[in-house]
Amino acid sequence: MTAPGPARVRLQKFLSDAGVASRRHAEELILAGRVVVNDVVVEQLPAFVDPQQDRVFVNGARVRAQRLEYWIIHKPKGVVCTNKDPAGRPRAVDLLPELGFRLFSVGRLDADSSGLLLMTNDGELAERLTHPRFGVPKTYRAEVRGHVAPDLTDRLRSGVWLSEGRAHASEVEIVHSEREKSVLMITLREGRNRQVRRMLARLGHPVRNLKRVQFGPLSLRQLPVGAARRLLPKEVAALRAAAAEAEAQYATSGARPPRRRPRGYDREAFRDRPPRPERPTRGARPRTRGSASGPGRRPRRDDGPPSRRLIT
Repeated sequence: MTAPGPARVRLQKFLSDAGVASRRHAEELILAGRVVVNDVVVEQLPAFVDPQQDRVFVNGARVRAQRLEYWIIHKPKGVVCTNKDPAGRPRAVDLLPELGFRLFSVGRLDADSSGLLLMTNDGELAERLTHPRFGVPKTYRAEVRGHVAPDLTDRLRSGVWLSEGRAHASEVEIVHSEREKSVLMITLREGRNRQVRRMLARLGHPVRNLKRVQFGPLSLRQLPVGAARRLLPKEVAALRAAAAEAEAQYATSGARPPRRRPRGYDREAFRDRPPRPERPTRGARPRTRGSASGPGRRPRRDDGPPSRRLIT
């Protein structure tokens, strides 16, 4: 129960996947002694369980592993992807039927965007589909303001500088370009926040409407706006194959591997380590300036005209 194994998962992850609570709340339940595994109360982390063999109880009720669910949604505008919204806006999970357990979105679409959204409780597949090091393609239809030049496709593919670095588009197609508006089809293999909108705004073409039309091998087809359906087994298999293919391409591309935590790193143990001792604070420096209006006063930062800060 306390040692990891090939079929074992973290206890808080098992409880979260089973819909009992979020991982953080599950950790609180464990530390409070409200979780029992095989008739033994678990009060310390890390703890591991075998979902197929171990018997897990929370507050006396048996917790069983949920079956994996995969849903596709045609998200309309004004719907948020978060499961908890203090503002009370419509959520993507509200478009699903009552399932009795928690699903989460695979990647996100902002409230002003529409299109294809995946919902699942398969965390492993969701990470492989969204992690930037694998690069599963996602295609968007973007309606932008103004006439776009033919070289815009090359500029998007070569990269646009954003605040966190250079962002690239994998494929770009100009569907049509008019004086007032233009329509582009853009495929990304990265997963930055609002990437399409930010790249096009940087190039002088703000996005009017943005719609995700394809995610890996999946497309909206004839799914109406606001509708949802469960994925077919062949569609789930196609998603897994796309994730495996993208991972294989990344492994053979010679890209620099991402930073990993050292072997044996445990987040719970790291979190529970004693805090570092506080450094002694220096004493207050004596004031040596003159009077507020005397000649010995140093110029304040707000003296003189305000300085301008160039933001690139």
